[in-house]
Amino acid sequence: MKRARLLLLAVLPLVAVALYFVVPGLPGSGEAAGSPGRQGAGRPGGAGLAAPDKKELAQEIVASAENSTLDWRSAYGYIQDIGDGQGYTAGLIGFCTGTHDLLVLVERYTKDHPDNGLARYLPALRGVDGTDSHEGLDPGFPAAWRAEAAVAAFRKAQDAERDRVYFDPAVRRAKLDGLGTLGQFVYYDAMVMHGPGTGPDSFYGLRRRAMAQADTPAEGGSEKSYLDIFLDIRRTTMKSESAHHDTTRVDTAQRKFLYDGNLGLDTPLEWKVYGETYRVAR
Repeated sequence: MKRARLLLLAVLPLVAVALYFVVPGLPGSGEAAGSPGRQGAGRPGGAGLAAPDKKELAQEIVASAENSTLDWRSAYGYIQDIGDGQGYTAGLIGFCTGTHDLLVLVERYTKDHPDNGLARYLPALRGVDGTDSHEGLDPGFPAAWRAEAAVAAFRKAQDAERDRVYFDPAVRRAKLDGLGTLGQFVYYDAMVMHGPGTGPDSFYGLRRRAMAQADTPAEGGSEKSYLDIFLDIRRTTMKSESAHHDTTRVDTAQRKFLYDGNLGLDTPLEWKVYGETYRVAR
């Protein structure tokens, strides 16, 4: 649909001028940013998931899947090797010693706070980056991480890196795809678990595979149908990974919100992860 429109504009420039004013969805065609049709709860033109209450809710839903709690702030000091081939998983968003994001977090933090308790592990973190190895990290790194998590500056650094690498790019991309608040969360949770890479099983690969089967709302497609396909593809990918066979964060959480028609991710909200029920009533 989008490709056909672009071809028409290229071939018939005079007609393009007219289309600019009458075709729904084209910039300036009566549905400008801020018009009623693009605003409101959950719509991509509004604050969406970036609104403070929605962002808080997003962290709670992620924490229910990552740490089995709604108290996401309790996860700053979390560190464990969960046997997924990515080394230590740590912190509020699951930074990993084997996937580069934990290394970048510590490097950026050390630049601003050179005397922190994790700085001495930077050579080891660079050495194990891209592997599941603990070489140079054991036995002291887990304790050092937990100790540093008691420092307000390190908690702030985790927040900033979460937003820079995961939250902000996911919300921005979802809005460009025409997705409302639920869709923005679907992208965010996928980016947290699968990483912001371009491989077939990373976030952008999942998105590319979904777009091959359905138009995004920005392309004129149905938001619900597109998200349903995206979640299908993500579920299949999770099932293929030994550490992610449990797909309840999709099946009984995000899919439930979608089938309930809660595209604005509005509360009260109830969902299940790993068989445990969570509720947010505010």
